[in-house]
Amino acid sequence: IINEQVLSEALGEICRALLEADVNVRLVKQLRENVKQAINFEETAVGLNKRRLIQSAVVKELVRLIDPEVKPWQPVKNKPNIVMFVGLQGSGKTTTCTKYAYHYMRRGWKTALVCADTFRAGAFDQLKQNATKARIPFYGSYTESDPLVIAVDGVETFRKDNFELIVVDTSGRHAQEESLFEEMLQISNGIQPDNIIFVMDASIGQACELQAQAFKSKVDVGSVIVTKLDSHAKGGGALSAYV
Repeated sequence: IINEQVLSEALGEICRALLEADVNVRLVKQLRENVKQAINFEETAVGLNKRRLIQSAVVKELVRLIDPEVKPWQPVKNKPNIVMFVGLQGSGKTTTCTKYAYHYMRRGWKTALVCADTFRAGAFDQLKQNATKARIPFYGSYTESDPLVIAVDGVETFRKDNFELIVVDTSGRHAQEESLFEEMLQISNGIQPDNIIFVMDASIGQACELQAQAFKSKVDVGSVIVTKLDSHAKGGGALSAYV
């Protein structure tokens, strides 16, 4: 017999699994409430499979959390598309920047990389090494300490040469570093990116929501890339970053 008690027990198991996967508590609670509201056994037609009704309601709610109807940003061919990468220290931004540019280069796009990370020692060397290996043109400086100047100069250099995808790597920062957040805003205002991608390390779990909100409150984040999902991390925090 499938009744309210069975539904509550099933939702309890589902919610525990989501919490163990580092999905944010608020999202789990929201999912539970929405599913219970969507199912009314008293109004269910006789003969209707209640088990499938529960499954359908849960799946619909999980899908709703990530809203697949929102089309992801896509660059436009034959014009300069500027993409700015932001995120926490150690999230894998520089490597992801190269992979992103390489992905489009393999598909016939004219891509370039700009290193506007002057905070981390060796940042330009890492990007330079990655870009050279992938045969992607790059821009950076060992002498200029202002990341805004580097970002603007790099973007303009590649824009003049008719590059179609210009990827700008920035310093890693977190919500407590107000000066670095202001710097991020200045870079965004200076280069006017077509898209800002927040790079998230899957291992930070539920802490992602606070950091994602901080970044979104400062700049217009339009996309999220989750890194290190092949580690021990459960990855549920990605939902918090998206929502």
